[in-house]
Amino acid sequence: MKHKTKTGLKIISKNRKAAFNYFFKEFFEAGIVLKSSEIKSIRTGKVNISDAYAYDHNGEIFLVNSHVSSYKESSYNDHEPLRNRKLLLNKKEINKLIGRINREGFTLIPTKLYFKKGKAKVEIAVAKGKKEYDKRHTKKTRDWNREKARFFRRSS
Repeated sequence: MKHKTKTGLKIISKNRKAAFNYFFKEFFEAGIVLKSSEIKSIRTGKVNISDAYAYDHNGEIFLVNSHVSSYKESSYNDHEPLRNRKLLLNKKEINKLIGRINREGFTLIPTKLYFKKGKAKVEIAVAKGKKEYDKRHTKKTRDWNREKARFFRRSS
């Protein structure tokens, strides 16, 4: 699943369900506090952030429910796959995020996990959950765009 983009980012994992389930308002880039066996497992691509979210606790932001598989070669220093991981942000960014998520309906959702200059980073989005009719509308516009593309391909 690892692939490089034009900007030099090596994307490890994407949260594809998030765009369908949430409206994104703003994006932030954060570092992650990891153990050595976790970073080795992430480098091999054995990570899943599809069910993850972030919350604040005592003025710090933590990533919850992100699954990093255990590293096979680590012996007694192995990590818990579903442990809470602290996100590294500036105090100003943390205060901004806490203010945003205390509003009604907003949450922090990770959208991408990638390497930037050798450091593991996660892109988190301030998001608001979609209702069922919003999801139906998204599905309808996606299908319409697909049909429109097929029509233009056939006509030209």
